Amino acid sequence: MSDDVEPGFVRVRLDLSYDGKDFSGWARQRERRTVQGELESALQTVMRLPEPVELTVAGRTDAGVHARGQVAHVDLAQGVWDEHREKLLRRLAGRLPHDVRVWKVEEAPAGFNARFSAIWRRYAYRVGDQRGGVDPLRRGYVLWHDWPLDIGLMNEAAERLLGEHDFAAYCKKREGATTIRTLLDLRWERTEDGLAVATVRADAFCHNMVRALVGSLLLVGDGHRPVGFPGEVLAGRVRHSAVNVVRPHGLTLEEVGYPPDDQLAARNLAARNKRSLPGTAPAGGGAGAGCC
Repeated sequence: MSDDVEPGFVRVRLDLSYDGKDFSGWARQRERRTVQGELESALQTVMRLPEPVELTVAGRTDAGVHARGQVAHVDLAQGVWDEHREKLLRRLAGRLPHDVRVWKVEEAPAGFNARFSAIWRRYAYRVGDQRGGVDPLRRGYVLWHDWPLDIGLMNEAAERLLGEHDFAAYCKKREGATTIRTLLDLRWERTEDGLAVATVRADAFCHNMVRALVGSLLLVGDGHRPVGFPGEVLAGRVRHSAVNVVRPHGLTLEEVGYPPDDQLAARNLAARNKRSLPGTAPAGGGAGAGCC
């Protein structure tokens, strides 16, 4: 599948962040406020375009999920880009609502696709287990868990989930889409202010995957389930009634990783391929953008 930019157009990369509290997720929806809707409207307005633009994003976040390192791209006519490139960032700052910011706009290298060129996405999930609750100034970004958590047990359980697996047990199934993913990192640490923070990095994520993984590990950390439980759920490949998809406000997309410029086009093509585990038939859908 070709992803060549049309003649006379230029692909522009945008790096952005947003507070997901008042958004119905990333993806544009009719009569609902979304990050994509706000950003596309702002771009059309500040560049005085007759037609709306269409953004492609690295990872479509769910309602209530935040982002600090989101990446998107848009294809603009060369003349439009030449006219607005120097002032676009400042004009977007004046037009966008305060809960979404664009930090950088630049011409993308050849072969770049915000979604398909990405080689990993990194999320953080923040949990407070202090008996008194969460700092009121951070309540919109931290989940309160009213049982003390053992970080060591959670990390022991997390190690058994790393690698390439079918994460069907931790995903909301979408017709025709694969649930095979490669989980590169999943670890917990205590911050100086006492929060338990999970770092979760994978080549891509399927719907609800991060929040379901966190939900299973919290059961281990508070002693309600043994260390082997999350791995047993994974092996079962079906949703488990004990595993809750934790609330979205504790989750933040922190960073998206891309290969060197000379490998972007190859990654773009490879990410669209159907995926399968050894000994199984190929599953539909490539790594894609996933959401959590």
